[in-house]
Amino acid sequence: MEYITDKTFSNKDFSENQPVKGEYENCIFNNCNFTDYNLSGYTFIDCEFNSCNLSLVKINNASFRDAKFKDCKMLGLRFDNCNEFGLSFSFENCILNHSSFYKLKIKKTNFNHCQLHEIDFTACDLTASVFNNCDLMQSFFENTNLEKADFYTSQNYTIDPEANRIKKAKFSISGLPGLLRKYDIEID
Repeated sequence: MEYITDKTFSNKDFSENQPVKGEYENCIFNNCNFTDYNLSGYTFIDCEFNSCNLSLVKINNASFRDAKFKDCKMLGLRFDNCNEFGLSFSFENCILNHSSFYKLKIKKTNFNHCQLHEIDFTACDLTASVFNNCDLMQSFFENTNLEKADFYTSQNYTIDPEANRIKKAKFSISGLPGLLRKYDIEID
């Protein structure tokens, strides 16, 4: 496996020209298309992905350590198949619909201005994670650790306080219906 460091890749269509399988450290990917590509076994350390399309990418045993995703389209990703050792990332202004974080330990993860429709957060450890201005429509939380998580500016979430750990989590008054939905009550 090759070791690639401190490189910038711009306007690449990796569906036509495959990136070398290896370990990428401190690399930047700008406006790259990875759609439906197989990144299984790749390692990304301190890498940035800006305005990239990573939809339907296979990431079995891929490593993401301190990876930053900004303005990316990331539909249908199975983060739960990633290598969990050192797994850490942040997302800003990304579309992550139909993805899965099932059973992952991703404490202190930042989701900033993201669309998170139909995400599976089942049994995930999101302790102290921040969901800043995110749309969580039909995302699924069950047996999820949300202690100290911040949902204050987010919307459209449904979280059952009896089926999740939410001690010291932050919610706004406008998010109250998402916490009480299972009771089928009207809140004005």
